[in-house]
Amino acid sequence: MNKIILTLGIILIGFTAQSQEMKDNKNAKKVIKVDGVCGMCKKRIETAALKTKGVKFAIWSPETHQLNVILDERKTEVATIQQNILNVGHDILLAGNKKLVAKEEAYNSVNPCCKYRDDEVVKDHKVGQKKQKKHNK
Repeated sequence: MNKIILTLGIILIGFTAQSQEMKDNKNAKKVIKVDGVCGMCKKRIETAALKTKGVKFAIWSPETHQLNVILDERKTEVATIQQNILNVGHDILLAGNKKLVAKEEAYNSVNPCCKYRDDEVVKDHKVGQKKQKKHNK
């Protein structure tokens, strides 16, 4: 009798532990902060994310620098998406003012208009965005 109770107890503990395991989400929503300044950056960043196996949706905002993605965590990880974005020349902004920096070769391959590390380029884009907003009103 004791053996039966012990066996049932072990089985119950096994089921409980298994049900508490964290399952990978097939439609996980993540936000990645990515440096960039313009529409060409937007296209490059979104394309790099979408070419990652398991990424279903990607949209990046030049104003907020946020890349919103929906991914299947069973097929990929955020780190893989980040690496693909680094490979096309864009830095990743992490919490606490930390950064993953794209290699110089990758950064230098972006269009001169997209040189987000250059303060003058960033300033020019901000002025252009303000003019565009006034024009659209």
